Amino acid sequence: MRTLTYLVACSLDGFIGDPGGDATSMFRYLDEEYLAFLTGEYPETVSAEGRRALGIADAPNKHFDTVVQGRGSYQVGLDAGVPSPYGHLREIVASRTLETSPHPNVEIVSGDLVARVRALKAEDGPLGIWLCGGSGIAGTLIDEVDELVIKSYPQVYGAGMPMFGGAAFAVSDFDLRDVRSFGNGVVVRRYGRVR
Repeated sequence: MRTLTYLVACSLDGFIGDPGGDATSMFRYLDEEYLAFLTGEYPETVSAEGRRALGIADAPNKHFDTVVQGRGSYQVGLDAGVPSPYGHLREIVASRTLETSPHPNVEIVSGDLVARVRALKAEDGPLGIWLCGGSGIAGTLIDEVDELVIKSYPQVYGAGMPMFGGAAFAVSDFDLRDVRSFGNGVVVRRYGRVR
């Protein structure tokens, strides 16, 4: 069975964006050391446009062959004229408002997202599924998340978009698998779910 990994950037207090979902304040931490880690360890999480700009357009996918995201995070690419931001991955977009896909590589899921993710996880293959966000989609899929990769930025938001929006209270245990810290103050932690 394939795994669903929620790989996400967040503030120290667990917010993935401000109350409107904006997380651009985190961009200033993309220094040489940290960017080398991201492009080396998780090249598939860099958009197709970013991969071209960084000279890693042909880098093989190391962890994921599929990305799942909500309409809000997908809309950022659409607004920039990029209907397939992760063309090197199979793209799944959860949306109740997009009736048709704006690109052949993008599958729109308007119904049961949990069932669709379970079907993806049941497929054969060596690579997993990246849950890109956003908050509401993560809350919907919280019970399906097998791994967390949390990129914690040295900022406190105080309020904003939580990592798992709309999820009911329930304790889910995870084991710490790896920690990597960087000179800019960013810490990347990887956890596996205790089942």
